[in-house]
Amino acid sequence: MQRQSVQSSALNSAGYDPSSKILELEFRDSGGVWQYFGFSNASFKKFMSAESLGKFFITQIKGKYPEIRIR
Repeated sequence: MQRQSVQSSALNSAGYDPSSKILELEFRDSGGVWQYFGFSNASFKKFMSAESLGKFFITQIKGKYPEIRIR
């Protein structure tokens, strides 16, 4: 999946595949890459336009979607 660099103290990059509804995030602290399943296109747009991606992640994504670490 193609990810793009993001301006965030928590994240290095983010990517989204609308056909499979998978959000992929690369975290700055660990370098880990995680995928989150069932993430809608509308939610991705809200995420990318959020004032704080890290805060959005903590309040709207973490623990709310099935996830897997891929790296």
